[in-house]
Amino acid sequence: MIRLATSALAFSLLAGTAVAEPVEYDFDKSHANLSFSYDHLGFSTTEGRFGDWEGELLIDAEEPSNSSVEFYIDVNSLDTFWGERDEHFLSADFFDAENFREAKFESTKVEKTGENELEVTGDLTIKDITKPVTLTVTVTSFGEHPMAKKEAAGFAVTGVIKRSDYGMDMYTPYVGDEVTVTFHGETLKADDSN
Repeated sequence: MIRLATSALAFSLLAGTAVAEPVEYDFDKSHANLSFSYDHLGFSTTEGRFGDWEGELLIDAEEPSNSSVEFYIDVNSLDTFWGERDEHFLSADFFDAENFREAKFESTKVEKTGENELEVTGDLTIKDITKPVTLTVTVTSFGEHPMAKKEAAGFAVTGVIKRSDYGMDMYTPYVGDEVTVTFHGETLKADDSN
């Protein structure tokens, strides 16, 4: 639900590589996953993912605050591994995917909070409702990719949102209102970047 451009911010947190201006990175979608989980009646944790998304990431390793990320998610790519539940989640009771096909995240602030950690604040829009969200980004690796032979960054992103904030409060409080969003991915320096 957030154009995982968030990762760019994460990479920028690695101060050590002098960069005159933010550098564009491309997401390697073959090594990335956008997932979510929530509590079901206190008995189990239900999980799902979004398979179709696009991200735009700019990383400034010297000044992380200059980094930015935008993430766009195709709501219809939702998959909870149970077809009937997917259909219900895409209905007007929840995402209303027929009328609101895309969710997006746009960063508004990037702050380095640790040696390999960033805090990324931004606006998450679902069903034309926009709310502020804070994501924790851990940079798992930053350097030359051994196979691609170009600068790369790996990261793990986590955040918690309330579905009721976006008009999806059916079955609360029995089914958890808080949804944990997780993104793991790799990015490569764009070919046209300096």
